[in-house]
Amino acid sequence: MSNKKKIDQLVKHLENEEKVYIQTHNFPDPDAIASAFGLQYLLEKYGISSEIIYDGQLQSNPVERMISELGISIYHYSEVKMMQNSKIVIVDGCKGNKNVTDLMGIKAAIIDHHQSICSEAAAYCDIRPDYGACSTIVSLYAKEAAIILSKNVATALALGIHVDTNSFRRGVSFEDLEAFIFLFDKIEHTVLGSILRNNIIQEELELYRKALNDVVLYKEFAFYCFKDFCSQNLLGILADFFLSIEEIDFVVLCSKIKDRIIMSVRSERLEWNAALILEKVVKGLGQSGGHDIMAGAIIEDVHSLDEKQLYNSFVEKLNL
Repeated sequence: MSNKKKIDQLVKHLENEEKVYIQTHNFPDPDAIASAFGLQYLLEKYGISSEIIYDGQLQSNPVERMISELGISIYHYSEVKMMQNSKIVIVDGCKGNKNVTDLMGIKAAIIDHHQSICSEAAAYCDIRPDYGACSTIVSLYAKEAAIILSKNVATALALGIHVDTNSFRRGVSFEDLEAFIFLFDKIEHTVLGSILRNNIIQEELELYRKALNDVVLYKEFAFYCFKDFCSQNLLGILADFFLSIEEIDFVVLCSKIKDRIIMSVRSERLEWNAALILEKVVKGLGQSGGHDIMAGAIIEDVHSLDEKQLYNSFVEKLNL
């Protein structure tokens, strides 16, 4: 089905609603927020009002910068008055995943690029796990529907694609490039470059130091669990950093967020599928998802995590 037919189908599901809620995954990253912002813009062109909502926290410098500089209105779900019959569109996540809170309302649609099981989860599903970013899907909706994007929306979508593909160095599809070309002449390039460059803050340098000093390097495997809080954004940045070491092909980083543990995993080997290995390791402890080269997990009970046991489990699954 073409992207034009896809967006027409989505609009048909939502056109009679007074207001639609666009829900990102919890602790939303730039791709999740950009996808929601872009979809909000498209729906507005079809006369559909919407609000962007999330659970968790907005916890990273690039997220705060993009929200401020691109004029994105996003609310914690507790700030809005949702009803039992409110229609919800989930972007960059899927119903049933632990990183997508099951909010009050009807799950009308799911738009995602992760390896998700969407059967009967919503009336409308568009899951494309071969795409590097969810922002790509929304960009191609706009392209085929011939909708002219504002500079802020185009810049946000470009940022989402950049971040999730690690600036076109990870999991890039032809469609990601097609979407970026479509966006290129509409982007505020100075703003995009500034947000991409300034993605950590000075106080996070101490976390960098701790990770560099204490990371466990074993053969092609890098492993580290932060004793203190580390934002999801920095966890991903550090995971990519350790993967850039020539001898390292698989990275696992962990951090506490309140009473949960979040994990960020990276892989450079075809035989070490990050999503599949992580799923096996956290089975019975939490929920995981992602791609063959990049995955993440949430362990609900911080007390259920034994760091040594976790490390040994990865070593075993990697056959090291």
